Amino acid sequence: MNKSTIMGFAAGAIAATAVGGVAGYHALHSPPNYAQVLAVHPAVETTRVPQRVCREVAVSEQAPARDTNRIAGTAIGAVVGGVLGHQIGGGSGNTLATVAGAAAGGYAGNQVQKNMQQSDRRTVMATRCRTLYRTHSRTVGYDVTYRLDGRQGVVRMDHPPGARIPVKDGRLITAPDNAQQS
Repeated sequence: MNKSTIMGFAAGAIAATAVGGVAGYHALHSPPNYAQVLAVHPAVETTRVPQRVCREVAVSEQAPARDTNRIAGTAIGAVVGGVLGHQIGGGSGNTLATVAGAAAGGYAGNQVQKNMQQSDRRTVMATRCRTLYRTHSRTVGYDVTYRLDGRQGVVRMDHPPGARIPVKDGRLITAPDNAQQS
């Protein structure tokens, strides 16, 4: 072998050793390429959704009165009261007894008709509604606890990571698209 070949091998060996040493130094002293995932917890958002629920129910109500002024009860009561008052009174007191009987009978007839109208009930179907609340839960992200350079941290991600999270320039790459670009 000639001297230049030996010198070439020696220079190449020295260069390879130097490059390997520098690469090894950077591998030992450069920041890691991944953060270790310690725990993943889904972040859940719960909302209450109102829902209106209606149904038909039987309802008892007062029947509408045909004679709202209670004229029939008043008139019949006045006639009956007047007849009874006329039979009770005698002489000049007969007229007074008839008038008093008619007035008392009219009032009594009016009240009897009023009580009958108030107790007259009918059943109708009515819609009754109420608001019920339905609970809805959805996952809005994932709270990830990780370890990087001996320190522990938490980051929210939109997807569950695997066992590790990529790191570039000392920062976590949390979006899947960013990890593929590096």
